[in-house]
Amino acid sequence: MIEQTTIVALSTPPGSGALGVIRLSGSKAIAIVDCIFKGKKLAKQTSHTIYYGKIVDAETIIDEVVVALFKNPKSFTGEDVIEISCHGSAYVLQKVIELCLNQGATLAEPGEFTMRAFLNGKMDLTEAEAVADLIASDTQNAHQMAMHQMRGGFSNDIKGLRKRLIKFASLIELELDFGEEDVEFADRTELKNLLLEIQTTISQLLQSFQLGNVFKNGVNTVIAGRPNAGKSTLLNTLLQEERAIVSNIPGTTRDSIEAIININGIKFRLIDTAGIREAKDTIEKIGIQRTFEAIEKASILIYVYDYETFALNDLEKDIKELQHSKAQIFCVANKLDLTDGVNDKLIAALEERLPNVTHLGISALKNENIDRLKKTISKDIASLQKGDTIVSNIRHFQHLKKANEYLELALQNLEQGISGDLIALDIRATLQELGSIIGEVSTDDLLESIFRDFCIGK
Repeated sequence: MIEQTTIVALSTPPGSGALGVIRLSGSKAIAIVDCIFKGKKLAKQTSHTIYYGKIVDAETIIDEVVVALFKNPKSFTGEDVIEISCHGSAYVLQKVIELCLNQGATLAEPGEFTMRAFLNGKMDLTEAEAVADLIASDTQNAHQMAMHQMRGGFSNDIKGLRKRLIKFASLIELELDFGEEDVEFADRTELKNLLLEIQTTISQLLQSFQLGNVFKNGVNTVIAGRPNAGKSTLLNTLLQEERAIVSNIPGTTRDSIEAIININGIKFRLIDTAGIREAKDTIEKIGIQRTFEAIEKASILIYVYDYETFALNDLEKDIKELQHSKAQIFCVANKLDLTDGVNDKLIAALEERLPNVTHLGISALKNENIDRLKKTISKDIASLQKGDTIVSNIRHFQHLKKANEYLELALQNLEQGISGDLIALDIRATLQELGSIIGEVSTDDLLESIFRDFCIGK
């Protein structure tokens, strides 16, 4: 355990509430609280126990509290940890922290409790980063992804890759010690197969980053189409609130309107856009330009058209122009409440003329088939998931990408029969990149950049 100062911070959100929890961690945590806690002497008690008492300032009672005691090394940080549950008065919480400071504690920096857990070997770096992701998770998928990482799922994958690679790296390093004798301890065929296998695993992890980013930050979903197709009505129906102005006057929506919705555990960032047509004025022209800018950044495009009045050639022209974007396109026939329903022959014709596009019909006004639309787009995103481990952290992605590049160099050198010392350099660099992910190779600057984004008290 690394000896450091004893830190204190509020671990619950600031502001008035029913309860507030103040956390201390460090070698003097128990002694500091014993000085201000009127109840059982905490230094004499066993770990993982809870005590009722009063926080006092000299003879003045500040609050009646419950104190939880966690002695090292069986605590979150690996140090002595005290958690004081107070009433949620801003004055009370500030006063208790002030009393702790007067007894020798120092205010914790953002993420300092979790950093201490990492430094004291209670978790590796990916598990520590997952703590912040867990706190920020606001959907089921984001929560599951953070929990899998916090429980060591991702780090175990990386450790497994490193362990297998280290074995061959040590054999190649041994060859360098016997360079003059021209011997090979590492079987080149086995090494090549291993490098290819590891490269395949890393490639899968790299491909999962797109999905991880979706689960973490939301799916950019643009609602587009010609004026009066019902785009704003669809947005309002999906959100179940009157967020966008709805009018039968073409060109009502002049600027993008953005909102967030949770569909089957996946967060979608819905963007309602100006109708696509020849602009009538400068403001509308800017709005339409922004529509196309949003489409270029979208993962999903819901193209809405008026099923009662649309022209097949115009629809085909619009979709083919929009297919230049990277978005998955859902072609949605709206206003079915004004017709006898979707013509199956027409849909079949659309599917033939517009392949790689999902076609379905709805009535945004009457809320018909909206559940089917939501199920369809969420199922399309969920189908991208392959395996339990999903990369969602840009730092991890960058290190994996570099590791993949070094593996490619090692494979090229093997193919060309290059000497073992150059292959050893590539493998060392690969191990360095993988080690940086889990914190087996780290710097103070790296740790500071990671933990400064945590909330204070965690």
